[in-house]
Amino acid sequence: MMRQTFMTTATALGCLTACVAYADTTISYQNRSDALPPHAYTGGWEHFVGGGVAILDCNADGLPDMFAAGGTSPASLMINRSPRGGALRFERGALDEITGVTGAYPIDIDSDGQLDLAVLRVGANMLLKGGPECTFEDATAAWGFDGGDRWTTAFSATWEAGQTRPTLFFGNYVDRDNPDGPFEACDSNELHRSTPSGWDKTLLDPGFCTLSALMSKGARGATMLRLSNDRHYYVTGGYEQLYDLGLNRFLGEEDGWEKVSLWGMGIAERDIDGDEIPDVVLTSMGDQLLQFGMADGSYIAAPYDIGTYAQRPHVGDDGRASTGWHAAWGDIDNDTDADLFIAKGNVEQMPSNAARDPNNLLVQGDDGRFTERSVAAGVASLEKSRGAGLVDLNADGALDLVVVNRGAPMELYQNTTPETGTYLDVSLYQVGSNSHAVGATVEILTNRGLQVQEITIGGGHASGQSVPLHFGLGQAEKAQVRVIWPDGEQSDWVEVTPLERWIELSR
Repeated sequence: MMRQTFMTTATALGCLTACVAYADTTISYQNRSDALPPHAYTGGWEHFVGGGVAILDCNADGLPDMFAAGGTSPASLMINRSPRGGALRFERGALDEITGVTGAYPIDIDSDGQLDLAVLRVGANMLLKGGPECTFEDATAAWGFDGGDRWTTAFSATWEAGQTRPTLFFGNYVDRDNPDGPFEACDSNELHRSTPSGWDKTLLDPGFCTLSALMSKGARGATMLRLSNDRHYYVTGGYEQLYDLGLNRFLGEEDGWEKVSLWGMGIAERDIDGDEIPDVVLTSMGDQLLQFGMADGSYIAAPYDIGTYAQRPHVGDDGRASTGWHAAWGDIDNDTDADLFIAKGNVEQMPSNAARDPNNLLVQGDDGRFTERSVAAGVASLEKSRGAGLVDLNADGALDLVVVNRGAPMELYQNTTPETGTYLDVSLYQVGSNSHAVGATVEILTNRGLQVQEITIGGGHASGQSVPLHFGLGQAEKAQVRVIWPDGEQSDWVEVTPLERWIELSR
């Protein structure tokens, strides 16, 4: 049984009748960094990586709030006070001092409907229980979780069949206790599976210095754990990994898994070519590798001329390789084509890579190729960017941008793109465990074709968000929506119009 709740926003974005051609749309953002409480990600070499932000609505006002990693500085809670459709504005929230934080991800661990936080740290990881009005308390011990004492830089989670609590993955970087390190000293990773009293921890070896992880269906159509690893420290013999949760082992070439080695930093997955198979971009030092998912479960590298490799700075005269970190897909002009943001920045003073490395905003055209728009849009920051979020922060239907920088103030950009298409935001809720339906797939069908997004926890670089799925509809006057729930149950198609900007589908 599925219940549908419809809500109409106060702001209607144009394009119901006549619009400019999307190829000519001017993408624009306004720098609103002064509307954030002061915050930067700081620290020594253990914080050269990390620097994430968790984005979630923690006070049920319909506006996403933020929890930002601080490294050696305290983590910050930022409450969204933006008027709907107005200028972005945040204020500092009350939070116990937590240092050593590299990143965080929203997740409803106890399925009470209130989002909690998985907090990644240099040291013991933490689980914070969310309460009313953006209150958080440390529930690590109460929930029976062993936070360990490693250098954690990646996270993902899902609900496996029959489990009332999630399976948690924590990806670890260099083993700080190895006297022969840091090179060839990658630490073990951890898979925590639910038990009646807490979680059982399994070490996943070999570890190749994981900087991003994602549990998703991927091209194979079954939930698996994908790891992106930094070859700077595994040096030789390592590769990008895929762990089969059913077989409880890493897949190899005999399983059709191609061993690709890169300086892996971040993962972002989405079907971008309309074939209903997820594609994935892997950020790196040098090429940003886009792989198209294939019907047989394999992946092929996108052609170079697609415009996503972004291997060198696109402004300035520094011809050295770029360093990509957080990647995020999102339809920033609501034309139905997914666009790509990539946070860039030197690790610290690595001489082989560009010192001034602007962030990328790659806008997809109807021909499937991407054009760099970050300079014209006003988001080509030259700070050492790390984690980020591409999300609608003021409920106007346009995706805004937040970026965490290493050793420099956090940045906030409000999407002011004119003449955008209509949009639809979809939220899912189910009674019982896994309240936010992690692992569900939402399909949107318009006269522009089919769009597919899966609800996941993980990916990016130390940054996660739990917000409604955002779909640009272009000039469509109606759309159909269908949900494939985590257990495989399919809903009926539901017809909506662009006047219904937000829908919640429940069961």
